[in-house]
Amino acid sequence: MPLTSHRRLVVSATLIAALAAGVAPATSASAAAPQAPAAPKTADTAPAPDMEGVVAALNAAMANGAPGAMARFSGPGGVQSRAVGVRDRVNGTPMDVRSRFRIGSVSKTFSTVVLLQLVQEGRLTLDSPVNTYLPGLLPDDRITVRHLLTHRSGLADYTDPMFANTVPGFESVRNRVFGYQELVDLSLALPRTTEPGVSYKYSNANFVVVGMLIEKLTGRPVADAYQRRIFKPLKLRDTSYVHPETRIAGRHVRGYLYPDAAGDPLVDSTEQTVSWAQSAGAVISSPADLNTFTKALMRGRLLSPAMMDAMTTVTPTDATNTRFYGLGLRRYDLSCGAQVYGHTGTVQGFYTYAFSTRDGKRSLSAMANSSNRGAVNTALGGTLEAAFCGKKPAAATASRADRDFSSLPAERDLPERR
Repeated sequence: MPLTSHRRLVVSATLIAALAAGVAPATSASAAAPQAPAAPKTADTAPAPDMEGVVAALNAAMANGAPGAMARFSGPGGVQSRAVGVRDRVNGTPMDVRSRFRIGSVSKTFSTVVLLQLVQEGRLTLDSPVNTYLPGLLPDDRITVRHLLTHRSGLADYTDPMFANTVPGFESVRNRVFGYQELVDLSLALPRTTEPGVSYKYSNANFVVVGMLIEKLTGRPVADAYQRRIFKPLKLRDTSYVHPETRIAGRHVRGYLYPDAAGDPLVDSTEQTVSWAQSAGAVISSPADLNTFTKALMRGRLLSPAMMDAMTTVTPTDATNTRFYGLGLRRYDLSCGAQVYGHTGTVQGFYTYAFSTRDGKRSLSAMANSSNRGAVNTALGGTLEAAFCGKKPAAATASRADRDFSSLPAERDLPERR
């Protein structure tokens, strides 16, 4: 399908944007109203990336247990990549930024783009009940499409009990192929977490239902929608959705899962169906492709201005005033005032960050090949501060130190025990 042009904004787009971006309830962590996108700093006045700081964050991820880590920054000055450690512990193969890996919940942004394109095409509306399109699927007609995309549906995350024991839970689903309905049933068997629209509560079940909506409205597998609407137009040659196949084709990173008990050996979790996630987390990609995707999204190449306004209208996810969520999209406010949009990803053996500035001129993708190791995820998040804020002054102010994103524990996309 043809890419959406910046120049297609017409007079009615202003009204459409106002309707599409509607007001969502505030989180329980903060009573603040949804925040419309702020005017970002221009890339011309932005600080140069601190690549030494990026390497320090990658090394910190390794020091906390990752076999390897890598990052790729793209900006007005060109592309800069860094890699440390190994992508294969057995062979000792060095980490390589050209490698593919499982991106986990960054897949949610891909799924959101497809669904919002369907909204643009008039096939559904954000504030209609999910049951309008999938009759009888959910027990509450108040749950809307927007509630799914903002994690405000109240649908419980079935991965909490599924991975309560990390390695046994993973091994029980490593080669299993689920149907979407099975995953929804697992969620509905658990108590709901909130009334629809009341508060943010991250749940993979939301994006399983998003996948069901995509397949119902297009009449085709979600893999087809990704390929025709995103992968092919953007020429993402290293990005794929191979569910339920288990292998990652070509040059790739091997992922390692930490058991819950300290001292137990790491588990090579590279090969799996990721059927427990599907449209919530089963995409495979590379640093370069993730940079291309987030930049193209922020520049309006995939969605209309009205849909981008809706997607980037955010509410807080916690009380730190640094973390927010829009429609399938995180916003992080960094210590220097930079706002970056994208998503984090966790799938067994891999942590991923993929973020861009709102103007799409600067982007960062970073990955560490371990999981169930929260300190690794937190350390990897330090690449954002270094890349988008540049070198810190020798004597940083207390206020900046207090707001340093790197000092906050990473948000979790899956249950973690370590």
